[in-house]
Amino acid sequence: MWTDTRLTRQLGLRLPIVQGPFGGGMSTAALAAAVSNAGGLGSFGAHSLSPPQLGELVAELRRLTPHPFALNLWVPQPGEPSTITPAELERHVARLRPILRQLGLPDPEVPAAFTPRFEEQVEAALEARPQVLSFVMGVPPAAVVDAAKARGIALVGTATTVDEAIALDQAGVDVIVASGSDAGGHRGAFLRPARESLVGTLSLVPQVVDAVKAPVVAAGGIADGRGVAAALALGAEGVQIGTAFLACDESGASAGHRRALASPRARTTVLTRVFSGRTARGLLNEFVEAMTPHEADLPDYPVQNWLTQPIRRAAAAAERDDHLSLWAGQSAALARPRPAAELVAALVEQTEQVILGLMKR
Repeated sequence: MWTDTRLTRQLGLRLPIVQGPFGGGMSTAALAAAVSNAGGLGSFGAHSLSPPQLGELVAELRRLTPHPFALNLWVPQPGEPSTITPAELERHVARLRPILRQLGLPDPEVPAAFTPRFEEQVEAALEARPQVLSFVMGVPPAAVVDAAKARGIALVGTATTVDEAIALDQAGVDVIVASGSDAGGHRGAFLRPARESLVGTLSLVPQVVDAVKAPVVAAGGIADGRGVAAALALGAEGVQIGTAFLACDESGASAGHRRALASPRARTTVLTRVFSGRTARGLLNEFVEAMTPHEADLPDYPVQNWLTQPIRRAAAAAERDDHLSLWAGQSAALARPRPAAELVAALVEQTEQVILGLMKR
């Protein structure tokens, strides 16, 4: 059976289907639990949560599902700024001020810290003991790998190139997500710049499968059973699906984001760093068009992410998509609104139909 793979056996799943984690408030416990209850692996993008919030999240997920689920964290990248000078702040705020005023927002004030400390997040996550802890943007530190294994927590790492997959395999992670450039949201590249790590899913997956010992999960451009069957044919032992789950009823996507995903605009995506300071794939809108000419001058994550956060929140509250980060993969046009359990059931049915169809040829 196509559902019986090393991924499902290692993680205790009925189906080799992983819900991609979303940041920016788009992950919800309801979505993760719905996917886990349907037989897949629900995930929650927790990189912006404080240690106490991580503990509360795991407790809530345990109330909603008895099945495995994953927390996802971002590994810090070297050289990312932790402070900003007054002169730099004024230069970057000046660029955004017309939009801030259009939305009735004041200039942002510099926070005590732009993001929670990764080390404290990991400590809280390990203490909470989710069944699965996944990482993007880098290799989890050796001490984290050892601590997770000692607690029986499975580790998932994300690679955008073969070299990154090898680094994760050598570090001892249990599962490797091969994330092709088709994928929506942030590129998880960490050995080379994101724009030098744009390998398509169809090319990336078989190369990673040949290069590593850990089971490989294919990600990027998979939104229906045809994509699942194709990934399995390439040697993957599971799939990770993002945008199709983002369109589901339980996700935290705003009304404006949902409308955009359901429109013809979903056929075109772009790579941009104008929202967060890190390269990500999403739909084109007014904010992307306005900021792209300044892209080379924008600050890196997390400063740019902090600067645009009030804009994104205000746009979501006003149900406007012109200033939202409309993350979407290259198969976004295949996504449609429905309950997550219904999507999982459709994926299973479609995959089986594709496999049976190939066998009859």
